[in-house]
Amino acid sequence: MAELLAPAGNIEALNAAIGEGADAVYMGLKSFNARLRTTNFAWNQFEAAVEAVHKRGKKIFVTVNTLVEEGELERLYRFLEYLQRIGPDGLIVQDMGTIRMIQEFFPDLRIHASTQLNASSAHAANLLAKEGVKRVVLARELGFSEIQAIRQKTNIELEVFVHGALCVSESGLCMFSSFLGGKSANRGMCTQACRRFYGAEKPSGQEQGYYFSPYDLQLIDYIPDLVQAGVESFKIEGRMKSAEYVGTVTAAYRYVLDHWQEDKKAAIETAKRILATDFARKKTSYWYESSSAENLLDPKQAGGTGIYLGKIEKIRYHEKTKQPYIFLRGGSYEPEIGDSIRLHKKDDSNRVSHKVKEILEYAGDLFIDAPKGFSNGDTVYLLQTKSMSKRHPFVLPKDLSKYRRQPGAGTLPLMELERLPKNSLDYFPQGLYVQVSTVEDFHAVLHQNNVRYILEFNFKTKEALIDNMESLPVSKKQVIISLDPFYPQDLEKSLQQDMDDLVALGYESFMVNNLGHFALFDRKKTNLIAGPYLYTMNRWAASFLENQNIEAFVSSYENSRKNLEASFEQVHRKKILLPLFAYPALFRMRFTLPESYDFNYFTDKEGEMFKSLSTPDGSFVLPEKPFSILDKYSQMQSAGFSRFLIDLSKTKVAKGTYKQLLRSMYTAEPLEDISRFNWAEGFYDPEKIAQYKKANLNRETFSKSRPRRPKGS
Repeated sequence: MAELLAPAGNIEALNAAIGEGADAVYMGLKSFNARLRTTNFAWNQFEAAVEAVHKRGKKIFVTVNTLVEEGELERLYRFLEYLQRIGPDGLIVQDMGTIRMIQEFFPDLRIHASTQLNASSAHAANLLAKEGVKRVVLARELGFSEIQAIRQKTNIELEVFVHGALCVSESGLCMFSSFLGGKSANRGMCTQACRRFYGAEKPSGQEQGYYFSPYDLQLIDYIPDLVQAGVESFKIEGRMKSAEYVGTVTAAYRYVLDHWQEDKKAAIETAKRILATDFARKKTSYWYESSSAENLLDPKQAGGTGIYLGKIEKIRYHEKTKQPYIFLRGGSYEPEIGDSIRLHKKDDSNRVSHKVKEILEYAGDLFIDAPKGFSNGDTVYLLQTKSMSKRHPFVLPKDLSKYRRQPGAGTLPLMELERLPKNSLDYFPQGLYVQVSTVEDFHAVLHQNNVRYILEFNFKTKEALIDNMESLPVSKKQVIISLDPFYPQDLEKSLQQDMDDLVALGYESFMVNNLGHFALFDRKKTNLIAGPYLYTMNRWAASFLENQNIEAFVSSYENSRKNLEASFEQVHRKKILLPLFAYPALFRMRFTLPESYDFNYFTDKEGEMFKSLSTPDGSFVLPEKPFSILDKYSQMQSAGFSRFLIDLSKTKVAKGTYKQLLRSMYTAEPLEDISRFNWAEGFYDPEKIAQYKKANLNRETFSKSRPRRPKGS
C-alpha cells in the first residue's frame, strides 16, 4: 500500500500530520539534519514521538541528511548509537560516510538515501541497494517516464516528492549559500540565496527580478499514475512550514490516495479544493509536464508571497505602545483576525510573516496591526486564512519526564583507509592537473610534459571526440574524462554508449561524480577517480568509495584545509587531487534558461556579481570572483599533498590568464579579487557560534551571522 509521508518540523506540525492521516512522518533533531533553521525536536520529545507514533500504527523517520566533517564523526557515532536504542523506522541519510558507519556498527538501522545524494537513475539506486540502503528518495528533477524506468530496473523502495518547495538547483549540487558565507545547503544551513532579488544587465538596460526563485511542486494530478507505477512513498516537503500548511496538504493527498480508484477525476478535484487555501507560491508539475524553464520560474514573482493584499498607504501608531497599524490599498481581499500575512520591503531587504491580531477602524478605513520596520509603499501578501487553522489531538503525552535517554559517551573505533601498493597510482601521477570544457581550450593550457588534463564530458566534447573523431594534442593516457554530476535516467542508454565508445577509442581514466556512474564502467579495464561532487568530507565517506574500487579522490570545493588534513593523514594524501583554482558551479539547473534571460551577469544587493551560463547540457551560475588558493601551493606540498588541480571548466581560457595563474602558484603571490570559499574559515557552525557567544558575553563586537569574507583574505 502506498505510504503518505508528511513533514514534522515541530510538535504542532506532528499533530497536524498524524491528525490528517499521514502514514509516516519525518523529522530532525538538533544536529545532522538539512533543516537546522526550523524548530526540530529535543531528545525527550523525539523519544516520546517514536513511542506515540508507533502506538498509532504509524512510522517515524529521522533526517541525518547532511555532510559530516571529520571532527564530527565521534558525535555522529554516539547519535547513531542513540537512534538504535530509540528505534525509529528509518534514517534519511546523505553522507556516504554515515552509510558506511551504519553498515559497520548499526546494521539494524534502516537506511533511506536522501534526495541530496542525487540518486536519479536505476544505476545509482542499484548501487545503494547493494550497500544496504532500503529506500531511495529520488531527485525532484526527474520526469514520470524516468521514475517508471527506475521502478522497472530496481527492486529498492522508491520515495517521491509530490508537494512543496523546490530547489532550482539539481539535488545535492548547490553551493550558492555556502559560497556566500559558509552556510552550506549540504550542512542544513541554506539561506535560500536563489530566491533573492537580483539586478541584471540586459541589452534593453538594467532590470531586476527573482530570476532563480522556483514555483512550488504540486503533483496531485499524478498521484494515481505514480501509485500504478509502483512508487512506495509519497513525500510532502515542509519541515519549515506551519502546522496549518502541513495539515491542509496532508488532508488533500490523503483524500486522493483513498478515493482515486472510486472516481479519479472527482477525487483530484476535491483534493484541489482542499489545496486552494495554500497561497504560498505558484504551483508547477516541474519535469512531469514540461522541461521548459517557463514552467518553473517567473522573475516578477517573489518567492513565497501568497495572495497580493495591496501596498501600505497609511500607518497609524498606538499612542502608548507605538504598535503600528497599516491601511492597505490595491488588493481584492480584506484580511481578518487570525489570518497570516507577509510584509515585503520595497527593496526586498526584509520580509516578515505576521498573524493578524487586531483590526481598527479610523475615519472609515480599516487598519490592521503589523510588525515594526515597514513603511508606505511596502507590499503585503496573504499566506493563510484563519479557516485553515484547525486543532488536532496531541500526539505527545503532556508529561515527558520519563523520556530521558540521550546520546551517551561511546567511542568510535579507529578506521584506517587502505594503504596502496607502491605502483597502484601509476595512472594518477603527482603534479599538476588542468581541467577544461572544450577541446579548443587544450591549446591554451599546453605547456609541460608532466601535466595531466581533465576534459569535461559534455555536448561539445562528445561531438568532437566521438562524432567527429577529433584527436587531442596530448596522449590519451594524459587525459581524464570527467562526467557531469547530474546523471538522470533518460541519459542511461546514450551515456553508456558514449563511455563504451571512449574506452574503445583508447581512453582509460574517468572522473565519476555520481553514484550511478560506476555501472557505466562495469567489466571495463578503466581507472576511476572520485570527483568533487562525490563528497569525501570524512574518511568514512572515502572508505565507502574505496569499496567501489576507488583509489583517488578530488577534494570538494566546499572543503576547508583543517577538515581535509584531519580526514586524510600524511600517508593517504597522495590519493587526493586538491583544487587550487576554479569557478565552481554555485548551482546547476536541468534546463536552458528562457530567452528573456538575455543577460550574462547579475548582481545581488551587496554588489556581488555572478555569471549565468545556459548550454545544451543545462544551465549554471558561476561566481564572478574565482576560488583560489594558488598561493598556498608550496604550503600544501609541505603538508604532503602532491597532486593539484586548476579547474578552468565553464570559462573561456586565454594563454595569458593561464600563465598568470601559474605565476601565482609558483611565486606564492595571491591573485587579486578572489574568494577563499570555505578554505580558511570552514563551514558556518551555529554550535561553535553559540559557544563563542557564551564565552564572550561581555563583548559587544559579537555578530550572530558571519559577514562576507573580504576579497583575497
